[in-house]
Amino acid sequence: MPTRPSQNDPDRVSDWQRRRQQVGSRIRALRLDRSLTQEALALKSGVTRNVLIDVEQGKRGLLYERLYDIAEVLEVPPGQLLDGPPQS
Repeated sequence: MPTRPSQNDPDRVSDWQRRRQQVGSRIRALRLDRSLTQEALALKSGVTRNVLIDVEQGKRGLLYERLYDIAEVLEVPPGQLLDGPPQS
């Protein structure tokens, strides 16, 4: 497994960028649906606001522990953040 971005397959890099965008969009939509600010979700889930901003913009991924923490605050199963449209 390559360790440097320059060694990665461009298609694989593109797929991960798309996935990060999708997860971030779902988190943002659910957060807004629940009338939570980024700061409130960050505080309740244990991530920093800057990390949450980057996640929502698809610039950064999450450890699965943080994904579970965010899902718990949003009151959805963690899998809903990974697949499918956001649901209330």
